[in-house]
Amino acid sequence: MKALDIRQRMFLAALLPLVLISTLLALWMLVTRFDDVQTAYEQRNRLVVRQLALASEYGLFSENRSQLQTLIAGALHEADVRWVAVIDRQGRLLASAGDARQAPVLEARSASAHGFVPQYRVDWISQPVVPTELALDDVYDSASPPTPESGRALGQVVMVFSRQTVDDQKLNLLMGGGLIVLLALLFGIALALRLSLGVLRPVARLSRLAAQIGRGEFAEVQAQRALVSPDDPLRDLQWRIHQMSDQLWAARDDLQQQVDRATQALRQKKEEAESANLAKGRFLAAASHDLRQPTHALGLFVSRLAQLEHNELTWQVIRNLEASVQALQNLLDGLLDISRLEARAVSVKRQPFALAESLRALSVDLGELAREKGLVLQVRHSDAWVDSDATLVYRILLNLVNNAIRYTEHGRILVAARRRLDSQQVWLQVWDTGVGIALEHQEAVFGEFFQVANATRDRTKGMGLGLSIVRRTAELLGHEVTLRSRVGAGTCVTLKLPLCQAPAQALSAPTAEEATPGSLAQVRVLVIEDDTLVRSALVTVLQGWGMRVAQADAWAPAQQLVAQGMVPDLIISDFRLPPPCNGIEAISRLRTQLQSPVPACLISGDMHDALLAQAQAAGLVLLQKPVRAAKLRSLLRRLMVQGADGPERP
Repeated sequence: MKALDIRQRMFLAALLPLVLISTLLALWMLVTRFDDVQTAYEQRNRLVVRQLALASEYGLFSENRSQLQTLIAGALHEADVRWVAVIDRQGRLLASAGDARQAPVLEARSASAHGFVPQYRVDWISQPVVPTELALDDVYDSASPPTPESGRALGQVVMVFSRQTVDDQKLNLLMGGGLIVLLALLFGIALALRLSLGVLRPVARLSRLAAQIGRGEFAEVQAQRALVSPDDPLRDLQWRIHQMSDQLWAARDDLQQQVDRATQALRQKKEEAESANLAKGRFLAAASHDLRQPTHALGLFVSRLAQLEHNELTWQVIRNLEASVQALQNLLDGLLDISRLEARAVSVKRQPFALAESLRALSVDLGELAREKGLVLQVRHSDAWVDSDATLVYRILLNLVNNAIRYTEHGRILVAARRRLDSQQVWLQVWDTGVGIALEHQEAVFGEFFQVANATRDRTKGMGLGLSIVRRTAELLGHEVTLRSRVGAGTCVTLKLPLCQAPAQALSAPTAEEATPGSLAQVRVLVIEDDTLVRSALVTVLQGWGMRVAQADAWAPAQQLVAQGMVPDLIISDFRLPPPCNGIEAISRLRTQLQSPVPACLISGDMHDALLAQAQAAGLVLLQKPVRAAKLRSLLRRLMVQGADGPERP
């Protein structure tokens, strides 16, 4: 509702009191006069009926119908009388006159009665006629008034009166009251107009001055100072406003200078922050590669060590060492992911993609980890297409399933995509039968380093970064993540993705048979890795699986091996290689040299978005260091199966 301006408020201030007072007075007068008119009307009607009843006593006693007819014919001439009748004690009509349509139902009554007929706007009154009691010894003594109790009634007189006269009087009174209110309203309007001449104009000038001050038009305000009249009723107020305008003008200039200085300082701080952010980004890039290299090698060495025969004591040491390495790898992954998300170093490339490939890769990557813990990882196939970033969605899935495996001791983990056509969404859900999360902790688990029931900071239960990474990544994508859980019954985490149509050029999803694991024994593999420690660890693990390994530290030695007759079944290459080419280019050149699309995978400690895009464009699977041996083995088996379906190599 629009607010009233000063003119409208002045009108209301003048009109409302007058209208209110005049209305109340008119109502009070009307109600009082209405009561007086109605009371006079009713009293007169009763008096007329009683007089006719007294005059009809002899006629009723003698049943002289002609006399009764003469009486009621005379009564009909009274004002407002519409119908008159006399009935005997048995209810028989002896005489009547007037409009019988307005007559009430005639009944023998022993007492007076009255009523109202709304249809005709008439009142009727019934008055019993009783004999007058006189003393026999003195007929001139005063007689007691006739009452029904004085003796048995001889009959009744019934009269019908019209309310037309009363209604006309009330209408005249109502019109008079309305006229009074109208006159008060006109007087109020005139008064408001009169007040506006002396008050509203100065107030309007003040309003314009305030508006100009608010817009910073101090020069225009100063120019209006000469327009202030000496007889202006608000002269002092206008002078004070002009003084305030001068002070504000000076204060604005001073404040503008301060703002300019502060802006310059903030600009300098912003440039320093941007420089620090770039330095942080470079540090993260270096840390992501340099820290992952030794942990990757350490993990592979421990995996190879576990393949050898040992006594029970050595096995216990190896298992502890393997658990420590895994905890170190998890911590490193979590910390680097959190750092990249905080630094906004993760770019989003949303486009339609099929969930089928992500779900299939999830089953391959984490199926072995679930089986090692005695759990069943069930991933339901889905042909749904969603609009998001496939790489970031897969990272979310990895964190959710890893978290579910970590906190589930027995049972299964279910990953399913449910279409919600009502909201055009796909709910990607991860269910587990783990310990569950109490209601008071279900929001806190999305914070960093928060873990339920892990006060001792057991590293086998992670660092409490998984769900925090999930929440931050989902916010980066603009998706909603919800959690439902019950203590002792498990947890369900839902990622809500926008549903979309599959592109017309989209290829059909691979069949489940393509992921069938194959044997790695006697498989020829070419390893290209410039880090001696990492290359030695990777070669040792691959040889432990029965593979025939050839190794090189750059593209040139690898090319020489192929030129000498080495035909690999698989190629595993690091991304960062000595010039002249990186891992993606090295694989491409080797495939050209071999004239065959040899199955290959890329391993790197860098996971920036540009690298992911390059690997996807080249059709290569990119593994992030540190790589777990079980995950690497599953991938190599899948690559061998896919390679077996392709064209034969020479």
